[in-house]
Amino acid sequence: MMKNILFIHGGAPTAVINASLYGAIIEARNNNEVDRILAAARGTGGLLKDQIIDLTDSTSQQLEILLHTPGSAIGTGRDHLEAEHYATMKDILLTHDVGYVLMTGGNGTMDTCRKLAIACEASGIKVCGIPKTMDNDLSKTDHSPGFASAARYLAGSVAEAAQDVKGLAIHVVVIESFGRDSGWLTASSVLARKSSGEAPHMILCPENSFDEEEFLSRIKRLYEEKQGVVVVASEGLRYADGSPIVEPIYEVGRSTYFGDVSSHLAQLITKKLGIKARSEKPGILGRASARWMSSIDRDEAIQCGRKAVTAVTEGKTAMMASIVRDSDSPYASHIEMVKIDDSVIEAKRMREIYFSDGGYDISEAFRTWLSPLIEPELEEYVSFLD
Repeated sequence: MMKNILFIHGGAPTAVINASLYGAIIEARNNNEVDRILAAARGTGGLLKDQIIDLTDSTSQQLEILLHTPGSAIGTGRDHLEAEHYATMKDILLTHDVGYVLMTGGNGTMDTCRKLAIACEASGIKVCGIPKTMDNDLSKTDHSPGFASAARYLAGSVAEAAQDVKGLAIHVVVIESFGRDSGWLTASSVLARKSSGEAPHMILCPENSFDEEEFLSRIKRLYEEKQGVVVVASEGLRYADGSPIVEPIYEVGRSTYFGDVSSHLAQLITKKLGIKARSEKPGILGRASARWMSSIDRDEAIQCGRKAVTAVTEGKTAMMASIVRDSDSPYASHIEMVKIDDSVIEAKRMREIYFSDGGYDISEAFRTWLSPLIEPELEEYVSFLD
């Protein structure tokens, strides 16, 4: 008997979360087990309020536009859920004759996906996940949809800023990146550097403890050599004792809103060294930019959506689509389904092999890992300065 399928988005949007939705809708339309195609408006909070969107009759034009639309077309959220909420969601799903649920999100959403799958087990509703995070901190997948596009945006923006700083070499510019616990996105700025000695001149990831004295000493040397310095720093920088270098201004559940790390570092440079410094914080511009979308990121997001639909309608539950890398050059990958367990939800941090220069730079091994995901490649720039 045909059942309805329902999509739920969780956590922060990315440039390609709608590409996963596109792939899932296309696959669902061609699946003999699926009747109507539904979505919860603004995540689990919308589902709990019985706010259901019917996507069944979406036009071909809408879907083609959806493929290139950033943000979440069905809305998303960061809802705190208690045990009783899962029973309520199950009951609401049953009233809408939903037999299949797909949840798109990161660590927290996959945890919710697993718990909802358990709550729905007796009712026969199958629940699976589609990975999504620009931070790339979701485990048991080579990388997550959303990351490569955000990485392309950051690397490209740092490359552009570097040309500005090189042309007017009078200050230190500190650019802040997302990355609460992992430095994947921050590290991606290394692709802005086309040859040795070019910007970014320092890359600071949360996997490495921040040492203020060492930081300032290195900044001083770089400034004396170049006069124009570019630093990329993660929002999640911490001292050796684990405390953040800038106290979070707001925390609720898993959501942490950090203070301005880039502003703090720029002020530190000016006050301690007497060097002019400024801060930049792209923030959500990086995850909302469709113009910097990686074509590989978009294509893999579609594939994850399609694979998850196939899996859930075949009876799989509490599983997540996972990207498996087959080769770097030429780049190739395929999608598998993995069981959602504690190892999936655990935050994936960068390996030591991906760092160099005592943790102040990024290694060639990371560049080799990341480069195939950035398509099209970043533009080349010319400078007649030394």
